[in-house]
Amino acid sequence: MPKLAWIFMLVALATVPATAETAIPDLRGTWTGESEAIVWGGANTHHGAKRGAEPRLSKIAFTMIVDKQDGRRFSGTFSSAKSKDPIIAVVSRTGAIYMVDDDGYTIGTMLAPNRIELCYMRQSPAARVASCTEMTKQP
Repeated sequence: MPKLAWIFMLVALATVPATAETAIPDLRGTWTGESEAIVWGGANTHHGAKRGAEPRLSKIAFTMIVDKQDGRRFSGTFSSAKSKDPIIAVVSRTGAIYMVDDDGYTIGTMLAPNRIELCYMRQSPAARVASCTEMTKQP
């Protein structure tokens, strides 16, 4: 095989790991941030139970404490001044975070080793919540 063909083959093979598994970061510790949410109806315990015909905007400070992690699986608590929810989550091979609590679910993205964005959704007959929170890991 000519030398140039070998070079092209090696370059092609070098691009394959880009689709391979992403390293799972150590998420244990305390994360803080402020949500930007839109809520309708009874919302949830964090956003209050104000009812109305129109959706309303809400901002709430949150803390997430990850106290257990085994590879891609982790658990802990997600809390505001009004409420505290236990959470369980997994990190996909692409690096996406999938989290659930007792009344909704969250999809997350690693923005940097110490920053994540968590977007929460809840839907019930009496309430809707769509919220994103950029969280920073505390030292």
